[in-house]
Amino acid sequence: MKKNVYLFGAGKAEGRATDKNLLGGKGANLAEMNRIGLPVPAGFTITADYCNRWNELGTEKAIEELKPEVEKGISHIEEIMGAKFGDRENPLLVSVRSGARVSMPGMMDTVLNLGLNEDTVAGLAKKSGNERFAWDSYRRFIQMYGDVVMGMKPESKEDEDPFEVIIDKIKKEKGVELDTELTTDDLQKLVARFKKAVKEVTGNEFPTDPWEQLWGAIGAVFGSWNNSRAIYYRKMNGIPHHWGTAVNVQSMVYGNMGENSATGVAFTRDSATGENIFNGEYLVNAQGEDVVAGIRTPQEITLEGSRRWAKLQNISEEERKEKYPSLEEVMPEVYKQLFDIQKKLEEHYKDMQDLEFTIQEGRLWLLQTRNGKRTSAAEVRIAMELLEEGKIDEKTAITRVNANRLDELLHPEFDKSALEEATIISKGLPASPGAATGRIVFFADDAETWKAKGEKVVLVRIETSPEDLSGMDAAEGILTARGGMTSHAAVVARGMGKCCVSGAGGIRVNYKERKMVAEGKEYKEGDWISLNGTTGEVYEGKVETIEPKMSGNFGKLMNLCDKYTRMNVRTNADTPKDAKVARDFGASGIGLCRTEHMFFEGDRIKAVREMILADDEKGRRKALDKLLPMQRGDFEGIFEAMDGLPVTVRLLDPPLHEFVPQDEKSQADMAKELGVSPEEVFNKVESLHEVNPMLGHRGCRLGNTYPEITEMQARAIIEAALNCKKRGIKALPEIMVPLIGTKEELKMQEEIIRSTAEKVFEERNDTVDYMVGTMIEIPRAALTADEIAKTAEFFSFGTNDLTQMTFGYSRDDVGKFLPIYLEKNLLEHDPFQVLDQTGVGQLVEIGTQKGRSTRPELKVGICGEHGGEPSSVKFCHRVGMNYVSCSPFRVPVARLAAAQAAIEENK
Repeated sequence: MKKNVYLFGAGKAEGRATDKNLLGGKGANLAEMNRIGLPVPAGFTITADYCNRWNELGTEKAIEELKPEVEKGISHIEEIMGAKFGDRENPLLVSVRSGARVSMPGMMDTVLNLGLNEDTVAGLAKKSGNERFAWDSYRRFIQMYGDVVMGMKPESKEDEDPFEVIIDKIKKEKGVELDTELTTDDLQKLVARFKKAVKEVTGNEFPTDPWEQLWGAIGAVFGSWNNSRAIYYRKMNGIPHHWGTAVNVQSMVYGNMGENSATGVAFTRDSATGENIFNGEYLVNAQGEDVVAGIRTPQEITLEGSRRWAKLQNISEEERKEKYPSLEEVMPEVYKQLFDIQKKLEEHYKDMQDLEFTIQEGRLWLLQTRNGKRTSAAEVRIAMELLEEGKIDEKTAITRVNANRLDELLHPEFDKSALEEATIISKGLPASPGAATGRIVFFADDAETWKAKGEKVVLVRIETSPEDLSGMDAAEGILTARGGMTSHAAVVARGMGKCCVSGAGGIRVNYKERKMVAEGKEYKEGDWISLNGTTGEVYEGKVETIEPKMSGNFGKLMNLCDKYTRMNVRTNADTPKDAKVARDFGASGIGLCRTEHMFFEGDRIKAVREMILADDEKGRRKALDKLLPMQRGDFEGIFEAMDGLPVTVRLLDPPLHEFVPQDEKSQADMAKELGVSPEEVFNKVESLHEVNPMLGHRGCRLGNTYPEITEMQARAIIEAALNCKKRGIKALPEIMVPLIGTKEELKMQEEIIRSTAEKVFEERNDTVDYMVGTMIEIPRAALTADEIAKTAEFFSFGTNDLTQMTFGYSRDDVGKFLPIYLEKNLLEHDPFQVLDQTGVGQLVEIGTQKGRSTRPELKVGICGEHGGEPSSVKFCHRVGMNYVSCSPFRVPVARLAAAQAAIEENK
């Protein structure tokens, strides 16, 4: 029989760190920590493979099949921990946690203190000598089990957790503020009220049999793999749905046994900045979920961190020491042990670790370690500093950085001068760096709705929960009134690259009235605020931003990429400004300069429209003569910005109807401006109408029916290059003919271009080197690339149109059905964002191979949107392209992906 349960404990384990695909990240690392001698409570892991099988078999059959192995696992824990599951005198309690092969913080479910009932709670009280602790654990268990397994949820988004409502009512009755101030009698009343509420809401009694509780929790954790937030998180991060989650059943250790017990989360380096500093948070007399839930604001682990936190909160050193001491001060021996363990873990895994721990009556236990979620800035810094420290090599440093997230470093930052003028309305913890400005919304679904309308929003919550994930994704930034640096909001925001300020205690949030109060002033839904995730400051209104620069560790990483990459990265740029931005980011040239974008600048649209209205070649040439100096000037500016680097200029591509107005009023204005009758304009616009313009009179078809357009553009390019040469600027023009379907179409355009160039050379008595090539964006062109390459000196795959024509999807209309296709898994990705390597990619590969069979030195690139998407860039590397081209701000992403592709190929 296939093994479904793997044991660990007492320094031994059946699994190890490399078993993440089988045991999930949590289970594999629990096994590994046992192997390296760390104090880990005994337990067992049900494999991730069994997740899908559980759902296939159904609960009853799955329990029957799994029962012998799980019973063996419980016996294993009992033997090591010296307690018995369900025993009245010496009860063993367990936690039941999820654990996918990659970390999905807060997305799936957990149940703690499982095994408690009226009998075992008495046994726990007697065994521990702490009756209050036992009943506190029992009420926590009912609250978690009732929520996770029995479905006790708030009725609406404005409502609070039904269990928290009951807790708040008892606290008001007793006149106390904190849960820790409730007595044993209070907790016993809570348990009774919780059970009554469960019966009223669900119609079922709360289960008392520990084995029934265990199977209910295992099923719920497996089931949580397919809850809405987990599915959303997987889609957002490209995690396959078939992976499943493992289930970890582990002996409980207790951080809520009094003032010498605690629980916490720690990081071996700062997950927000990447600084090499041990940090984290803890709570005395608490359990792990208290720290991450944001309900109580935790304290800092280190003395340095505690003082830094107090300064941010404007708390004096005296008050800090009295009310918010660090773990280093409260439990110095335990702190030293924890500090030594975190050093050992980072040395072992050679990466920044995120660890969870519990202190039970002065004894330290490790509950988890994993490669910590971090911001993109921290990711780069940690990779480069681990390299400098000699812990990893150059190739590992490059592959450690997620190319998909690299553009987070290129997001705007607040202008310092604007910050000086800004009004600070609150201050919290700098949970995730960056700048965010948006309108206040208080609920996740509202954030999604507002974003869909084109609004920028900031999600404001008392504290976030995993159910808020989609809203956090839609928001520019997140602000919470409660929670620390390890709260759900903080951890998830860092993983998403979202600006976040947590624990802003100065704000009061009212969900029912949809408002927050800060510094005595009300801010309602829709009001503008700005967040500084680097300092923790919250500002009133909008604050101006500036573009970032590539320097420091980011610059070092890019230089390292150049050492290993084989493929160049160019940019798509139509203006000197965009060209300069891209060059500053390391672009090695321009792979796509779209000339039609220049036609809309200034008053040149008037000349374009004159050309369109002309009845004959003479009239068109007259209008084109007006455009010539404008185009020439454009190209000179771009060649100057790219001095010494190649520039691929695409000739006119879109259909002519895009340059004329479609409504009557604008047509009348155009007629007046050009001095013709409105009827003449209307008739011309009507004549340009096409049923399917994307497959109509555009691209090379325009140039071949109106050769004078190609002549003007070719002349402008060659004259601009000669003008630059005269000024000592090296222009390397590559003239690209769009929308080729046959070799004859390209041949006709090439003859026009070359004859025009020869005329200019003769007129100027000077020459420049240039190339003539084509854009492969029609499937027929890819399939006949060997014939086309007899004329073309280079290919650039236009994968936007190639995708459209291969799938038969209209880019303008695909939004009507594509989201449904993605939701129903008919497509794994949007093919206009991620290259379809199976179909479209096959055409790219065929076109490349056939082209080079005719012209071995053929230069090949890609200039569609896919040129800046990491998996597509890696495909281009495998196909053997010379370069990819992408938008300026995606250049660093493509450079990193290209280097990673080369490293992966060598492996």
